[in-house]
Amino acid sequence: MEKIKVGIIGTGFIGPTHIEAIRRLGFVEVVALAETSREQAETKAAELGISLAYGDYREMLKNEEIQVVHNCTPNHVHFAINKDIILAGKHVISEKPLAMNSEESAELLALAKTKDVVHGVNFNYRQHASVQNLHAMISNGDLGKVNLVHGSYLQDWLLYETDFNWRLAPEVGGKSRAIADIGSHWCDTVQYVTGKKIVEVFADLATVIPVRKKAISGSNTFSAVNYEGQEYEDVAINTEDYASVLVRFEDGSRGVFTVSQVSAGRKNRLSFEIDASKSSVFWNQEEPEKLWIGHRDKPNEILLADPSLFSAEAKTAIHHPGGHNEGWPDALKNMMLNFYTFVREEKSLKTDKPNFATFEDGHLSMCITDAILESHQQQKWVKVKQEKEVYS
Repeated sequence: MEKIKVGIIGTGFIGPTHIEAIRRLGFVEVVALAETSREQAETKAAELGISLAYGDYREMLKNEEIQVVHNCTPNHVHFAINKDIILAGKHVISEKPLAMNSEESAELLALAKTKDVVHGVNFNYRQHASVQNLHAMISNGDLGKVNLVHGSYLQDWLLYETDFNWRLAPEVGGKSRAIADIGSHWCDTVQYVTGKKIVEVFADLATVIPVRKKAISGSNTFSAVNYEGQEYEDVAINTEDYASVLVRFEDGSRGVFTVSQVSAGRKNRLSFEIDASKSSVFWNQEEPEKLWIGHRDKPNEILLADPSLFSAEAKTAIHHPGGHNEGWPDALKNMMLNFYTFVREEKSLKTDKPNFATFEDGHLSMCITDAILESHQQQKWVKVKQEKEVYS
């Protein structure tokens, strides 16, 4: 069978991780990449072993051999590039956020439906094997009725005043940072696991470091910076380092979460606890093979990821025997496997249910972010304004 041909736009932190995950599938081939200049594209293509390099992504979109395009660019160009990909008739996987606001994401969703392309958003945390298993447990009623959801997503990569990145600039990263960048992942994961949408929010945001020192030479996301001999310029920061948000779900159940990018020692700690009528569960992305299950009338348990112990619905999400831990790259691979299997089987989002996040989920994420920003500004509960989106 001929391999599915893929093009990648953007080769910063996330682009190469997409490429690595795709190459693990076997039936998909990355044939091209695009960057902001021909020279940069050729350098990256040589490093990553990709044959075609484009200095303008629009030229790559003219390549009829390419069936799928990944948008791995900074936030402020997501909307325009996603729109161009769809108009070119290509299937698309976008990094989140889909756009800079919910009006733009709604336009993208409507356009993707009209063109009937397969559209995905890289909400990869829902693809962890233990998260897939937990989703099945809750769907099957093993924990009883979900009453409360609480948790956090904590990082430390912006702890120091000398930590700086394009995500800090609203004109590039957007008017929200911690919420849009990592809070969106927390919300998507718990909505997926519980099967409940967030419909109302009450938010408190703070900029812990209001002025940062930007290195004249610049730095990449999550990169280790050598501070010795650096020259800096002061930059006022207008996006949040921290947020806590009360949430209400569509069935009336309650929740709360905190996000922070200034929590020392927390590298990428997305965690949540779900308290249900029979049992509670806790999961932490930094130890993804463990699921804590709490009981009132018997000893608590730690369920280690093991295909022989997983629900039937979750067995396809785990690829190795128990004790052979799978983590972040494997969740990303699951995202790619599910998306590209959908494409290979020539399914349509008009008629077939996907097992990956789509632009529908990406649009909901934008609506939640907009509601959180409005809630913080007005200091009151705000409803998530999302009209029902259905395929006709």
